[in-house]
Amino acid sequence: MIKKRKIEVYALGQHICMSAHKARRVVDQIRGRSYEETLMILELMPYRACYPILKLVYSAAANASHNMGFNGADLIISKTEVNEGTTVKKLKPRARGRGYPIKRSTCHITIVLKNTSLDLYEEYSFI
Repeated sequence: MIKKRKIEVYALGQHICMSAHKARRVVDQIRGRSYEETLMILELMPYRACYPILKLVYSAAANASHNMGFNGADLIISKTEVNEGTTVKKLKPRARGRGYPIKRSTCHITIVLKNTSLDLYEEYSFI
């Protein structure tokens, strides 16, 4: 019998106050890279989007080590998604009693880590 082992772990950040376009600019740089290389890239990039993405990568690695027992050296960023979230709409008071609309966009970021040291399938034999 062939049993499929789960080798992917993810972390999801919702309602992050940032436009999805700005977050995608950073996420596209780390997709497909190793975990340690990703940490170095995110710490050195000058964008504001790097900090919440760095927190998500740390969280996904913590999920991998705690829940699955994976080693951080064997992890790669297999999949990343940035989706648009809700738009927070406010009114800023202006002259003569008018209101000026302020739109604050949010995004949802998903980071999926994959363990490269495990094989996809393990065979079990029943006697």
